[in-house]
Amino acid sequence: MQNAAHTGSPDRPDPIDTTMLLDDPYAGYERLREAGPVHRITGPDGQPAWLVTRYADVRSGLADPRLSLDKRNSSTGYRGFSLPPALDANLLNMDPPDHTRVRRLVAKAFTPGRVDKLRAPVAKVAHDLLDAIEAKGRADLLADFAGPLPIIVICDLLGIPERDRLDFRAWSDALITPDPARPEAAKEAVGAMLRFYTGLIATKRAEPGDDLLSDLIAVRDEPDGEDGAGGVAGDRLSEDELTSLAFLILLAGYENTVHLIGNSILALLDHPELLAELRADPDQLPAAVEELARFDGPAPLAIRRFPLEDIEIGGVRIPAGESVLLSLAAANRDPERFPEPHKLDPHRDIFGHLALGHGIHYCLGAPLARMETQTALDAVIQRFPGLRLDVERDEMRWRRSIRARGLMSLPVAW
Repeated sequence: MQNAAHTGSPDRPDPIDTTMLLDDPYAGYERLREAGPVHRITGPDGQPAWLVTRYADVRSGLADPRLSLDKRNSSTGYRGFSLPPALDANLLNMDPPDHTRVRRLVAKAFTPGRVDKLRAPVAKVAHDLLDAIEAKGRADLLADFAGPLPIIVICDLLGIPERDRLDFRAWSDALITPDPARPEAAKEAVGAMLRFYTGLIATKRAEPGDDLLSDLIAVRDEPDGEDGAGGVAGDRLSEDELTSLAFLILLAGYENTVHLIGNSILALLDHPELLAELRADPDQLPAAVEELARFDGPAPLAIRRFPLEDIEIGGVRIPAGESVLLSLAAANRDPERFPEPHKLDPHRDIFGHLALGHGIHYCLGAPLARMETQTALDAVIQRFPGLRLDVERDEMRWRRSIRARGLMSLPVAW
């Protein structure tokens, strides 16, 4: 058995600083991956964690049933965002059988066939957003396009009226990239989200519509949903699970897709030959989106996991209950799996990239995220043949987070 590098006792090396993963993440992950398969780091919440960096170990870990997502299996008291049960009883904090039951109930909304029926409506939204900025000749494509598009799509899917579409981006930012100057902002965002979702579900119960949230409420409210002991019988949802699902679908549907679209547009601007190739042959977009997701995906890390027993990963012993972070970003740039990993090449063998996860926790909304990104890129590429950055490349600012990989803004002109 080998031990993680760095000082400290052989079994408990001192955590390393993750600042380098904020300033230059891919270079930082490359150094860590070359130094060893597993490293003890200080996580984004200030708590120690074990960071796994190599493709084979990350892919195996994503599908390992010994690695639990349930925070109750943490031996260090990890509480994540400290969400109330009404927002925390979601798929990102569940193991089977609860995970299997809840995912089955919502998965039918995200099948490739159903998502494909949304392609035309999503294209209309994309072109409507571009119509609003085209005459200006310049825009922030994050604020004016990549940000609003996923919100509109997810809100339409859930049946959230336009008048009730609040500042979801502010809530997301407060949780994912907290402002050190306003530590109370995250707590305020949680309270606002809880009030919003509770009120929304009450409204939908009174006036159901033809939408996913109304369907989920109907499943929740079917007779004999309770097992008589306060639990849930059969294929049913508890009230907390219902509220948490609405929260997760909206937050995750926004967060990952907006950054995948933004990162992809910037990568194409950095590679004008590929941009021209896709403009000439849009049929290549599906393959290009897979490579763009591998190259610079929105989620550097998978959801934190907790070993149910002492385990070995990459020859490193990790005690039960300690935090394990599987680095999707490091795995997707591992040269052992993807030769010349820092090269953007949509013609490579992209099968098995981990940008959207792997195993039973594979991203539920992956078909929707793929379709939205393909549609968004096609609209921008075809509408703005003269698209270019409106600032110097080194002026682009990224969110300082190891949880999310996304731009602060995307100023362009055409």
